[in-house]
Amino acid sequence: MKLRTLGKTGFKVSEIGLGCWQLGNNFGEVIDTEAEKILDSALEAGINFYDTADVYGGGLSETRIGQWKSQLAKAPIIATKVGRDGALYPDKYSKASIKASLQASMTRLNVEVIDLAQLHCVPREVLFDGEILNWMAELQQEGVIRHFGASVEMLDEAMFCTKHPKLATLQILFNVLRQDAIEELLPTAAENDIGIIVRLPLASGLLSGKMKKNQAFAESDHRNYNADGAAFHVGETFNGLPYNKGVELVDELRPMLEDGQQMLELALRWILDQPQVSSVIAGASRAEQVIGNARASALAPLPLQLHHQLAEFYKERVRGNIRGGI
Repeated sequence: MKLRTLGKTGFKVSEIGLGCWQLGNNFGEVIDTEAEKILDSALEAGINFYDTADVYGGGLSETRIGQWKSQLAKAPIIATKVGRDGALYPDKYSKASIKASLQASMTRLNVEVIDLAQLHCVPREVLFDGEILNWMAELQQEGVIRHFGASVEMLDEAMFCTKHPKLATLQILFNVLRQDAIEELLPTAAENDIGIIVRLPLASGLLSGKMKKNQAFAESDHRNYNADGAAFHVGETFNGLPYNKGVELVDELRPMLEDGQQMLELALRWILDQPQVSSVIAGASRAEQVIGNARASALAPLPLQLHHQLAEFYKERVRGNIRGGI
């Protein structure tokens, strides 16, 4: 597993991280023993960067990580998020309420200070006011958190955040089916020493290459109840694409695969070929998925010609189908 520097944090993180949304049972139920297997498999694969949030399963994901971490001789780097819990969202933000939420996360994670705390897709008007970023900087100075970043839904939100001198990381939607960050955000982040964390690298599983049209998902799976943005931002599920259209687009990608290459391998390697990316937080509902994701770190870069093909494919076939903005 190769390591990359995570922006101003200075942390050396695995370029494939573990996204822990699934550990909150938001993609269907993951039993405790399987959750522990997922975490163990990640560690064995060389993954040292774990991303969670206080609202994943109402704190279940953080609790599972905290219990698992307590058994380790050396703790990995754990990032969490703050800002979507009902105690804050959508209009009850203050420095005190954010601090209280972070302290609750510290208890669940069994830590005395949080390695990286990220604002969790807070409302645009709250973010653009700018004060919330200053509160995070003050909490960093007070020793509640070591570093802070922001997880955002839109590129203009990400660009706004790059202006804050203390911001260490940005977590963004970025994959073969969502490429626009290449144009301005990634270079700007590099100039400002901001680490880029990529979430939903497989577009909620579309880029696993295993999904079929009209596929059914568990009732508790956000791919069921948020497929059209009924519960939260539509871009967080299937990349903002209508599900069946997403399956069609992935099928159009298949002729670009080399002999024996899997769609998942192309998708993850494409992201890792962007040097500004620090870590790709791929989620998993089973331990074997973790191992498959981790293998992308050892793959050779994609040919330049294929990168050009994929860029044209995105502009001509994909971008116009994304709902919710970019």
